[in-house]
Amino acid sequence: MELLIIIIVSYLIGSIPFGFILTKTFLKKDIRNFGSGNIGATNVLRAGNKKIGYTTLTLDMLKAILPVIFIKLNYQEYVYVSSLCVFIGHVFPLWLKFKGGKGVASYVGILFSIDIMFGFIFIFTWLIIYLISKYSSLSSLISSLSVPIYIFFNLNEKNIIFFLIMFVLIFFTHRENIKRLINKEESKTNIY
Repeated sequence: MELLIIIIVSYLIGSIPFGFILTKTFLKKDIRNFGSGNIGATNVLRAGNKKIGYTTLTLDMLKAILPVIFIKLNYQEYVYVSSLCVFIGHVFPLWLKFKGGKGVASYVGILFSIDIMFGFIFIFTWLIIYLISKYSSLSSLISSLSVPIYIFFNLNEKNIIFFLIMFVLIFFTHRENIKRLINKEESKTNIY
């Protein structure tokens, strides 16, 4: 019963669509009809409002941090289950017919919650790739791969499988971006 409650609550918190709520409330727009149609922070930034874009980013990270930290402190054995459910909630939210974001901001929140070093590795890698390429999607893909690579070479971490699964899921959510990157059709993102 305990595990079932953790799964449901983690999923429901993860599924709060902040990008959709904020753009609907403050811009009177349905973000799903703009740019990539995605509800995540990158598409909200493309909608032209940086404050709402960065607020979306922050809230999407926090909705992962709060439940995962709580579970880590109280039910350590379920931290990876909770993390996965938060991520799945963001990508497949009940409230938006299971069409959500790509999960990167939530994943960053998960990383910082599990081990602060993992979060910094992701952010550092993301910034370097972004400064070189200006592609948010490419930065996210490489950064999500950098964490299991770091774990493999630097730690005796038995849960490397979790981080590999997360990379595969982020790869999946970015499949259209990957096609556009290959075809040189991907849009560059201005985060400044």
